[in-house]
Amino acid sequence: MIPPPPSADARIFQAVLDRMPNPVGQIETTALENELAAAFGTAHAVTVSSGTAALHTALIACGIGSGDEVLLPAATVMMTVAAVTEAEARPVFVDTTPDGEMDLADLRAKVTPRARAVLPVHLHGRCGGIGELVELAQRHDLTLVEDACQAQGSLYRGRPAGTFGDVGCFSLKDGKIYSAGEGGYLLTGDSVIAERAAAYRTHWAVGASGTPAGSRLGRNYRLPELSARLARHHLSTFAGALARRRAQAALLTEAVGDLPGLAVITPSAEEEHNGYSSLWRIDMAEPRAFSLRLADAGVPNSVGTFGLCAASVHPACRYLDPAPCPVAENTIDRLLAVVLSSGDTETDLRARARIIQREARTWMAQTT
Repeated sequence: MIPPPPSADARIFQAVLDRMPNPVGQIETTALENELAAAFGTAHAVTVSSGTAALHTALIACGIGSGDEVLLPAATVMMTVAAVTEAEARPVFVDTTPDGEMDLADLRAKVTPRARAVLPVHLHGRCGGIGELVELAQRHDLTLVEDACQAQGSLYRGRPAGTFGDVGCFSLKDGKIYSAGEGGYLLTGDSVIAERAAAYRTHWAVGASGTPAGSRLGRNYRLPELSARLARHHLSTFAGALARRRAQAALLTEAVGDLPGLAVITPSAEEEHNGYSSLWRIDMAEPRAFSLRLADAGVPNSVGTFGLCAASVHPACRYLDPAPCPVAENTIDRLLAVVLSSGDTETDLRARARIIQREARTWMAQTT
């Protein structure tokens, strides 16, 4: 049984509108930051206007800039790459293991004197291997910034994704399990990083750790008060939203069942997955074409609907002259990550499962 979706109370909008004339203008944002820090057990939370803004701001706050190299998995989305290039750093793509984790041997081989940070991406809510990555980052004196935009609620060894590194970055965009329509936030235990992030998001109109107000350039990455109020409301209902998403993902996986050509991707024993997407490995010919076929048939998925591919072969990254990452490229090509939303009902998911079953059987018959 899938729990009902959390309800949004329209009165929260009026409540914040009534406060808008206040000249301080940070009532809801400040309250949200305090609540996020408490919810995750971190010292500081800083809200921003998007998940990409969170990543960019985190890199700037950590002192990453021109000439620096940032190591990140080739199995990522372009928003993560864009944040690195916006910081004027150079992305260095690292191959993955067959189970989708960063290949630590490839990562070590790509650490140069210019490497300053490692940026793991918890794609589709998966966060396995983060413990070993923390040790490697410490050994090589690398700043660790987690892209946990899709991993709200995922746990590794009982600890929330996004709380292992120097900074963890999250998105509040619609479609995320915890959403405010748009927005983002970063978590850190370092007060200097938090101060720099807060200064950067508002054109350095406030000072930070020895850099007075107005002494540096920044961005307008502020989260609007109305979005902050909505995010506060949804934070109070997050446990229910998380339970619903996990139930949705489990139901879809169970409804599809044991199907030739599709192998369920399960999290490691140390992970507690948030159910961001139901995940399979496609063991059929022309897997990307199959994902596109499913998208056309009404099953939204990362590859077929949104064109997900490894960054090492993405057209937008050609100018970076990336080294091949063959395992990541093959893993993404064979990935079926079905997109879920809070509004998906049991009827919707069972109908989607029937489409997957029908199209998989048809595909197997046509390609073998």
